[in-house]
Amino acid sequence: MRIVIIAIILLFSTSGVAQSDILAKNYFEQGEYGKAINIYKKLYKQNKGRIDYLLRMVESHQQLEEFDKAEALLKERINTRRGSPQLLVELGYNATLQNKDSIANIHYKQAIDYLEQNANYAYNIGAAFSKYSLLDQAAETYEKAMIVNPERDFNPQLATIYGEQGKLQLMFEKYIDIIQNRPMYKNVAQRNFSLYVTEDSENEANKILRKTLLKKSQENPDILYNELLSWLFVQQKEFKKAFTQEKAIYKRDFEEDLGGIADVARAAIDEKDYEVAEEIFNFIIEKSLTLPEKIRGNQYLMEVLLAKATPKDYNDIEEKFVSLFEDFGYGKETYMLQIEYNHFLAFNAGKKEQAISNLKKLSKERLSSFQEARVKMELSDILVFDEKFNQALIYYSQIQKKVQNDKLAQEARFKVARTSYYKGDFEWAQVQLDVLRKSASQLIANDAMQLSLMIRDNTLEDSTQTALKKFARADLLALQNKNSEAIAVLDDILTNHKGEKIEDEALLQQAKLFEKNEQFTQAEINYNKIIELYRDDILADDAHYRLALLYEGPLQNPQKAKELYEQIIFTFKDSIYFVDARKRFRSLRGDAIE
Repeated sequence: MRIVIIAIILLFSTSGVAQSDILAKNYFEQGEYGKAINIYKKLYKQNKGRIDYLLRMVESHQQLEEFDKAEALLKERINTRRGSPQLLVELGYNATLQNKDSIANIHYKQAIDYLEQNANYAYNIGAAFSKYSLLDQAAETYEKAMIVNPERDFNPQLATIYGEQGKLQLMFEKYIDIIQNRPMYKNVAQRNFSLYVTEDSENEANKILRKTLLKKSQENPDILYNELLSWLFVQQKEFKKAFTQEKAIYKRDFEEDLGGIADVARAAIDEKDYEVAEEIFNFIIEKSLTLPEKIRGNQYLMEVLLAKATPKDYNDIEEKFVSLFEDFGYGKETYMLQIEYNHFLAFNAGKKEQAISNLKKLSKERLSSFQEARVKMELSDILVFDEKFNQALIYYSQIQKKVQNDKLAQEARFKVARTSYYKGDFEWAQVQLDVLRKSASQLIANDAMQLSLMIRDNTLEDSTQTALKKFARADLLALQNKNSEAIAVLDDILTNHKGEKIEDEALLQQAKLFEKNEQFTQAEINYNKIIELYRDDILADDAHYRLALLYEGPLQNPQKAKELYEQIIFTFKDSIYFVDARKRFRSLRGDAIE
């Protein structure tokens, strides 16, 4: 019984401390520093081990410009057995706030000198200096600690500080040294490199990293330098150069792993550098040692050839596909290649019925559940494209049952919603979208939210849903690559439903189709209308961003592009385009380092 009573007392005591902590923090954040001090004083008295309570009291006194009281608190703690040398940094900063720099420097030196007694305090002292952006002192702390005790490793902290100081050469060298001793640190280092490296090969950080790696590679050849150079060239979108580095790695790795080379090729595809991607995949096909590798290489190669093809190339592409199936067969080993082929037949070559027949036959092969789901997903997409909505919905439902816990099931559910939307069954589409908004992956959830909002917004004011049905029809026509017909339907909406909620959606969708048709001036007019008429609406940032890209690209007006990016930065801080807009703005402004 006694133990139970003690436990209850401790529970209530802990709960009371937590509530007091929250209350004190709230007072502090609200600027009621006197009240915060009173609570922190009681908390600190109850638990002298909590240095954070002491520091909150000190900071509260500093906010009230009661520097003498802050100093007294710090000195009192420093002179006890629990005195920590990091508090010397706090004492120095307290002097700095009073413009007593000479006194501050004395305390800073005392903190650093303490390392001669015990280098284990380096992290706490260095972190205290970094907290106040005292980077020179923080660097000196870590450097001295490693001299006093060579077994301690503060190189990651030093590398970060060198970067913040603008000592890029030292930063890169330090990170490279770290990776050589701790290969698993490479991803962390590359993330930090990304804070300084840009797409511009003439950017100062890019040039320094490139020269550093080339110099080290000449002095002592190592695969690490090729890997980092390849990474740098990919950032700069110089995929040919990255390919050269990856080939060097491949040769030194006894020609066993083509993964790095394939990664460069896929990055090239993402950036639409199809010529280099084609060259790389041909290399992969030539060097592949296993049948699955050769099939996968050919699949990616066909994806590249399709991406850059025009209708006059379609016969040659179809012959190439047929030739590959003569070599590798139509079994489950080539199921992904067959999906690519039938996508081409339906969406490019105008042979929907043949594609549907092929995929139905393939779905009856002895495939895994996931493979069957992928085949049926492509089949369903083609059926939607062919406006056979009910058949498509059956297959999408089968996919959801076949791979219930896979992201593919969520994708199928979204496509059920989108197909219902094309049919004009907005109520059922909304039911599916509401489920996806709560449980889907972030990308699918975002798509679901956008479609859901669009349906809801345009159903409230129009019970007949006339304009929304027209808009859904335009969306379907766009999916079918009937861009001119889709533009005409959107014209009908803009003429006959002017001023309705759907107008801004129609303007944006039509502008995107104008861009596809290379009618850039018409797209510009639409984006400007959205900015003028709907500057406070949800699509305003889309219009700003897409118009900026248009000015930066086809319309060749970088000054206007820069102005629009700047507007996104200052007006749409929560926009998904904010980060890229800031990056592009700085690039157009000519900043050397991000």
